Amino acid sequence: MAAACGLFSRWARKPHPQQGREQRRRKHTAATLVSSGEDTDESSSLRKPVAVDEKEFATVYRRFSPSDEYVDPGLLKKHSDYLSYTTSVTTYPSIRTFFSPHPHMSKLPSKPTPVPMLVFVHGLGGSLAQFHHLLTSLSNVGPCFGIDLPGCGLSKFSPTSWKAYSIEALAELLAVAIEQHRDKDAGQGVILIAHSMGCSLSALLASSTSPVVTALQPQIQGVIAICPKASPPTSKEAALFRKLLCIPTPIFDLWRLWDRRGGIHSKSVTRFVGKDADPDTKQLQVRFNSQSRSAVWRRMAWGTLPTFEGERPIGGMPGQTVWAGIQAPLLLIAGEADTVTKPAEVEKILKFLEDPNTTSITNGDSKNAVIPDAARVQDSKEGVFVDPRAHEEAYGVDTLKSESKDAKSSQGKVVKTRILPDPASHALLYDRATYRTLAGLIQDFLQKHIDHRLSLGWQLQHLNTSGKWDVKNLVKWQKVAPTSSPIADTFIAMKMLRGVDEEHNPVRFSAQWKGKIHAVIDISHENPVYDPNELENGGIHYHKHPTVSKIPPTPDETRDFIGLVDQLEKEISETMKKRVDEATTRPLVGVHCHYGFNRTGFLITSYLIERKGFSVQDAVDEFEKCRPPGIRHAHFIDTLFVRYCVGLKRSTTLE
Repeated sequence: MAAACGLFSRWARKPHPQQGREQRRRKHTAATLVSSGEDTDESSSLRKPVAVDEKEFATVYRRFSPSDEYVDPGLLKKHSDYLSYTTSVTTYPSIRTFFSPHPHMSKLPSKPTPVPMLVFVHGLGGSLAQFHHLLTSLSNVGPCFGIDLPGCGLSKFSPTSWKAYSIEALAELLAVAIEQHRDKDAGQGVILIAHSMGCSLSALLASSTSPVVTALQPQIQGVIAICPKASPPTSKEAALFRKLLCIPTPIFDLWRLWDRRGGIHSKSVTRFVGKDADPDTKQLQVRFNSQSRSAVWRRMAWGTLPTFEGERPIGGMPGQTVWAGIQAPLLLIAGEADTVTKPAEVEKILKFLEDPNTTSITNGDSKNAVIPDAARVQDSKEGVFVDPRAHEEAYGVDTLKSESKDAKSSQGKVVKTRILPDPASHALLYDRATYRTLAGLIQDFLQKHIDHRLSLGWQLQHLNTSGKWDVKNLVKWQKVAPTSSPIADTFIAMKMLRGVDEEHNPVRFSAQWKGKIHAVIDISHENPVYDPNELENGGIHYHKHPTVSKIPPTPDETRDFIGLVDQLEKEISETMKKRVDEATTRPLVGVHCHYGFNRTGFLITSYLIERKGFSVQDAVDEFEKCRPPGIRHAHFIDTLFVRYCVGLKRSTTLE
């Protein structure tokens, strides 16, 4: 998760790789949790964070095995394989490999080269799961790829030799994996999106002055470095770290266990997310800490330490020479409250890069940083924010009014920096207060400075004007009833709207249902085949809450859905108070995936169980009665019964 060197103070933060704490929903509590996606469509991003009472929240988590796929985000689970890679150093026999092709890749222009592949690189002790929110958004912009480094996340801890975990060896592994998945024959480029120590790995791959020489380097079209580390430790610091890393693993584990005293309030958590982070973010940090193996962490940390000739570092974490050799467009992002890799690291890298051929576009003083209004990654309405922590303006992030001129140098080299203001921490990727802003910054940089085809708006316009923007399996979609009857006086289940349809289009739907439906929640994963603004203009709010098809929504996704509906119900109640006509029917909440049966039914029945007091069977029956034939996938119904089984206990998983 963080660059190892110079940050050894955080080593204790890594909790013992024992059982963490997993969210688990019970009747009438404020949080939920289980597996992942479902039906047959998918759409962009924008997760809906929910404010949760901390005391209540703490009671709904249960133990889980760090390797349990149960906690793996549905998007990653759906698109992951376990592959073997061989480098000049060794063979890594089982690496969790994520590859999500762009859903409309074949319909987008491929000349002179295809849309670049977005590669996600996690840091020390981290995993791809930390990129889940970004992946949910960016997987609709371009093809996405990433691996769990060996021993991290769901990758096997093999081999165990220390040389296999040097930063150079890991960089070579990453290059080999990327080359096996990018379209080399078509000349497909690569954009590296990295966090913490992953930024150092990316610098080694992207720099023309790197000691790690690969055929991939000329194909790297951009680097986005989130919470980067600028340089290796000094010789004295490196010597001290080596001594500390020689501590036997059992003692190391005891130190970590001590560091995680206090659960979500422990130093092991606040070190990364800050003391004021919301309970959901803190619990995620507990989970990530629990999944980190001490033996792996020690090897990787050791592998970042250089040797020295005098005071000149050799090998290990890259410094000025490597960073200065990056010629591709570079975006540097840091959090003002980050105590692991401080914002000063960004300033150091910027100085490495400052020369007459570099266009530097910065925020200036980090304390007065001006951040683009990236809240609207997909939605343009403020009503999308359920947790006020996710509303950037309320937390000191101002709308961008001016910026340094974007004129490129004679060599076309562009460097941009962004410092997100306090409370932005090292957990930018998954902190509910910052991940939307981060996604917006990245998308803006991708389309403006790397490839305009990475603009979601451009893609939708291209697909729409070329007649390629439509629902999957149109004949099947046309046979499905547009809407259900009201479900528990709260919901309407519906199939996805279709912009070019004569009947079930957003304009006609809004005219028919205005005042009867307050909002529509789109839980498909891909971008909808209609313009959400047409719903908004017709008086019906639009919210995006993406889930993955064919897999039951995860407990995290379910909890966030319930929180979003709670917020909408409050809005409806406020609206009802203002109405003069007391006979007016209470507006409903529309929910759709693609056809409106499986994912839609799963989330609606979960709400009925948790908020309306239904038993599992009664909730399933209610949905089936109002939206026949009900939830079609038997494993969705099985998951509901398992998740809400009263008294079900989970035993420790042995590895």
